[in-house]
Amino acid sequence: MDNESSNVSQAEEIKVQANEAFKAHKYGQAIDLYTQAIELNSQNAVYWANRAFAHTKLEEYGSAIQDATKAIEGYYRRGAAYLAMGKFKEALKDFQQVKKIRPNDPDATKKLKECEKAVMKLKFEEAISVPESERRFVADSIDYHSMGTSPGSSSMPTQVGIAAVAVAFVAVLAMMLGAAAATMVAAVVVVVLGTWWWGGSTGSGVFTEKVEPQYSGAKIEGDVVTLDFVKKMMDDFKNQKCLHKRYAFQIVLQMREMLRSQPSLVDINVPDGSHFTVCGDVHGQFYDLINIFELNGLPSEENPYLFNGDFVDRGSFSVEGLLFPISMKHMQPLFHFAASNLVISAIYLARGNHESRSMNKIYGFEGEVRSKLSEKFVELFAEVFCCLPLAHVINQKVFVVHGGLFSVDGVKLSDIKAVDRFCEPPEEGLMCELLWSDPQPFPGRGPSKRGVGLSFGVDVTRKFLQDNNLDLIVRSHEVKDEGYEIEHDGKLITIFSAPNYCDQMGNKGAYIRFEAPDLKPNIVTFSAVVSSFVFPSIFNNHFPPRKLLRYLGLSFERALSTIIFGCGFDLNEITMVNGALARGSFACKVM
Repeated sequence: MDNESSNVSQAEEIKVQANEAFKAHKYGQAIDLYTQAIELNSQNAVYWANRAFAHTKLEEYGSAIQDATKAIEGYYRRGAAYLAMGKFKEALKDFQQVKKIRPNDPDATKKLKECEKAVMKLKFEEAISVPESERRFVADSIDYHSMGTSPGSSSMPTQVGIAAVAVAFVAVLAMMLGAAAATMVAAVVVVVLGTWWWGGSTGSGVFTEKVEPQYSGAKIEGDVVTLDFVKKMMDDFKNQKCLHKRYAFQIVLQMREMLRSQPSLVDINVPDGSHFTVCGDVHGQFYDLINIFELNGLPSEENPYLFNGDFVDRGSFSVEGLLFPISMKHMQPLFHFAASNLVISAIYLARGNHESRSMNKIYGFEGEVRSKLSEKFVELFAEVFCCLPLAHVINQKVFVVHGGLFSVDGVKLSDIKAVDRFCEPPEEGLMCELLWSDPQPFPGRGPSKRGVGLSFGVDVTRKFLQDNNLDLIVRSHEVKDEGYEIEHDGKLITIFSAPNYCDQMGNKGAYIRFEAPDLKPNIVTFSAVVSSFVFPSIFNNHFPPRKLLRYLGLSFERALSTIIFGCGFDLNEITMVNGALARGSFACKVM
């Protein structure tokens, strides 16, 4: 990492010299210096753009076109990477430069509009945001106990009726007073009605949701989640039936309270003679999750599990893949010994990098929640994700984390326990690195291929284990052909539990079964199961069939009900590029 940082700094110094030569009209010398900068850091689109400009001054138009093409590719690829990471402001800058260079490029125009829309939305959200000290949690506005089966248990129909009356009222004003006056009145009506709607939907701080008499799905009697309920829910999910919102509220709210009481790093005790299973990313592949339980048994006190983050996104059954393990966790008692941070449970849940708002907006979970549940659940799940622990330690020997290790040495387990995790993941620091970092095959540290976190070598792994008296690191976060990979002299294992990822990768899934007291890892691999014709990433706006049908002016949901696509689609259209490229901008001048 130090050598690469040195190259970047040296390249910038040479670029400054090249710019001075350009200003002095020494274009040949400028080209030579820009070439030296490119040799040190070929990923910086500015160097290519500046050299192209120098070539035009010497009327070397062929070379100018080649360099300009490189510059465009750099801006475009970096912009696409920023877009995929949810960094819309950075993506906007790059696509603005692509648009300047290629003003008639339809794809650049489309990406630019997408970024502008996202940035405008961010600015609007910032403008209406409430200070953290005054923020009101959605969870605090919901009381599932008050949700009954009587028609009067929900105020929403009344609100819908009044909303219709308001729309009619504005329409009459438009005819009587003209469009301009009606628009002003409509704005006032929308604000007042929206405020009242929110207040009405919470009803003195309480949101209500009735259970219709015709509902025949899984039901919870009282506050206790039973095995019968879980099995009924599992059968319903297999048949692609939804759980009623009232019970989904109960499960998620109870889980939030349970998770809030846990520390950021959870100590797990596995008694001698017992076993413990660790699973990796599931990513909304519910049918493969069920297959794990069929192969290894349902969670119980005698058969405990740890799911190591990334329950959601990519797959089209993230809601089911999240509600099911949450329900299983409710079934078993959980004891938290505050003095030692020791937690005893049948199922443990960790946070992954996809348990975040920014990832859920892009990779499908947010759209799936809106489709299957409601907008309120989008906010509720986001609040629950902020309560998930960041790491676990099994019998003081095995460190389990979603991503990886840190940009500095000397991090102790006590430092991880002290992390305030009740927030969205930051872009740097311990929490970010726990969720995002990856191992690398050579020593030291390097830039992250994802653009977030970092890459760390065997020496970093060895030192962290020594400093904390640990034997092994188990992490997830990366798809592996065999479902797992053993690295760093056997001291680090990557485990990935979503076979045939996105229905196209062809990889196996895997889980690790530890036996106490020696905790020797026994890795079990498995293949994907046939679920249904529903595509992965179906709720992702970048899902190719959805884009094709939108282009043709067709409804995706309606077409899907009558057509089973027989051709293959590239479901990884938007992917992370290898490394976040250095920032830059382009105009008709050297930079």
